[in-house]
Amino acid sequence: MPEAPEPRTRWLTRKEAARLLCAALRSPKARLYLPLFILLALYTGRRKEAILALRWHQVNLDTGTINFEQGRRTKKRKGGIPIPPRLLPHLIRAQRRGSELGYVLHNNDERIGDIKKGFEAACVRAGLNDVTPHALKHTAITWAMQNRIDLWQAAGFFATSVPTLIRVYGHHHPDHLREAAETIGRRPQNVRVMR
Repeated sequence: MPEAPEPRTRWLTRKEAARLLCAALRSPKARLYLPLFILLALYTGRRKEAILALRWHQVNLDTGTINFEQGRRTKKRKGGIPIPPRLLPHLIRAQRRGSELGYVLHNNDERIGDIKKGFEAACVRAGLNDVTPHALKHTAITWAMQNRIDLWQAAGFFATSVPTLIRVYGHHHPDHLREAAETIGRRPQNVRVMR
């Protein structure tokens, strides 16, 4: 078997994410669903397919939870999570526009098949290169790591294993290798020298 390719690690700065959101809001065809897609991806770190398949019965605004599990299981973990506080008002507004049983992201109550063209157009308007919808998942996890998230919390929230977090995103954590760097020059304590 050939070796697995290096994971893509493109993530957005907060300024780039803001430019992307502004560009999505200026899209005449996609402005009602593309900005919400971007916010869901940035605040939940879920894959495109999980967000496009999300229905309102999976979102409980009263308890503040989203259950991304639906139907058949795949190898891609999805899981249920608490709704991040900054995402909640956007979901409340979006629910007013949608139906109780419909999809969270929709175009006139029809499921969005794909967001590829609208997303690419927004990236062009925002002046962003090499950005795919999956980069939003990388962005969410990178931002969490930069904010010193506990690895167990991150693994549960993002439905990603701890080894994957360490391998792909560990270098973004401010404490990454810090203990090793600080202990290099210390004298050993309580070490007996054998003679």
